[in-house]
Amino acid sequence: MKKGSIALIGFMGVGKTVVGKVLAKKLGKQFIELDYLIAQKAGKPIPEIFQQDGEVAFRELEIEIAKEVAKNKNQIIACGGGIVLNKINIDRLKRDSIIVYLTASPGVILKRVSNGDEERPVLKASNKALKIREVLRFRKPFYERAADIKVDTSGVDIDSVAGEIIRQVKQDENFNI
Repeated sequence: MKKGSIALIGFMGVGKTVVGKVLAKKLGKQFIELDYLIAQKAGKPIPEIFQQDGEVAFRELEIEIAKEVAKNKNQIIACGGGIVLNKINIDRLKRDSIIVYLTASPGVILKRVSNGDEERPVLKASNKALKIREVLRFRKPFYERAADIKVDTSGVDIDSVAGEIIRQVKQDENFNI
């Protein structure tokens, strides 16, 4: 069976949402952002889920939402940065999705996540640059194990990243574009 969806994974600030929206438009697929659906289901923003209910409660919601989303076809899914921490999420997504691992250098990530006013629960630290490097070092093997395709977004514009993903996906005989 050919896959019809693309799931974007990677650390915060690598461009999963912005690239996902462009990909969805270019490929005529529905754009889904898992973190948005999790916040909707919880009835509160993600920082509040972490603060009030803890990371375990957030990860349980993430598993539930990923299970629902993975059943659908022809979508571009922007996953939260920690989706790879529970293998069941990736196993479910892989059924109909090619997994694209977006990367960026720690410096680029810090610059991107510092620009917004959005609170990032994983980055609650006095030295954000150090925290980014630590979390990246821990998660990198999970991202790489899950990925079918890897694309670096450092210093590359959104359209170029989307174009590179489309180019690589077209080479995969398991994908129905």
